[in-house]
Amino acid sequence: MKLNLVCVVKLALATLAASTVMGPVISSNFPDPAILQAAGSTYAFATNNGNINIQIATSPDNGTTWALTSTDALPDVGSWATTGSTWAPDVIDRGDGTYVLYYAAMSPSQKTHCVGAATSTNPTGPYTPQSQPIACQTAGGGAIDPAGFQDTSGTRYIVYKVDGSSLGGGGPCGNADGAYSTPIMLQEMEPDGITPTGDPVQILDRGQYDGPLIEAPVLILHEGTYLLTFSSNCYNTDLYDISYATAPSVSGPYTKASSPLLVTGDDGLTAPGGATPNINGTFMVFHATVNSDPLTRYMYTATMDWEGATVISV
Repeated sequence: MKLNLVCVVKLALATLAASTVMGPVISSNFPDPAILQAAGSTYAFATNNGNINIQIATSPDNGTTWALTSTDALPDVGSWATTGSTWAPDVIDRGDGTYVLYYAAMSPSQKTHCVGAATSTNPTGPYTPQSQPIACQTAGGGAIDPAGFQDTSGTRYIVYKVDGSSLGGGGPCGNADGAYSTPIMLQEMEPDGITPTGDPVQILDRGQYDGPLIEAPVLILHEGTYLLTFSSNCYNTDLYDISYATAPSVSGPYTKASSPLLVTGDDGLTAPGGATPNINGTFMVFHATVNSDPLTRYMYTATMDWEGATVISV
């Protein structure tokens, strides 16, 4: 099914619009999808479902049609992690025949989610987990939603959310009173993409229009502009959205767009979120809610249009 969106956004640095929304392209629970275009194919990866830790879908035609596989990209989550608590994966092509899978999982020792990495010579895995997580941010509530990025200098990074929502406070996502911060962090990595170097830096946090949290960050570079997509509000409410911010450098400062990219009601969607653009910023995958009990989220896609001042996409 092809759906259309009219979206007008104005920014000083860059303007972005979701043009043509398609879907659902996967009519099965497939939340927090990530996209990888490699080895002549297109892949999507998603949060655990049933007995599969990291789900995989494939597309033979650059993201137009998709098929859900029965393959688990991460059958072994690693000694530091708990099976069945794996969230929000992302996969990068390291360029040397190795693929790196980033994921979040519950750590029994930390009693929070941590973000970790696993490697494979095949895009679909199986991925071999590293023996230790990359970041836990235990005092802040944990670390979730990792995504990889490589700058033009060749320097590798990951972005992730400090999960203050897990510390409590009431409400549907555990932080309704805004008692705890949920910042987005930027962590520089060694060239191997699996070893952190230096300390992470905060590049964004929630504002007055974001509700109790921001999460699901993904960073890309488009024609000199750094684009950080993220979601605001509670994932299990209709307020969940896809938002973005832009910056002139990888470490910021990031300026949030004046309005979200997609919200409930656009193209008949409910609670769109968990978006991942491809590396050149022309296409993205995301989920939207189709059932609240049990919570079920299907995958959709959208093209992304850029212009320097104003974009009106139909």
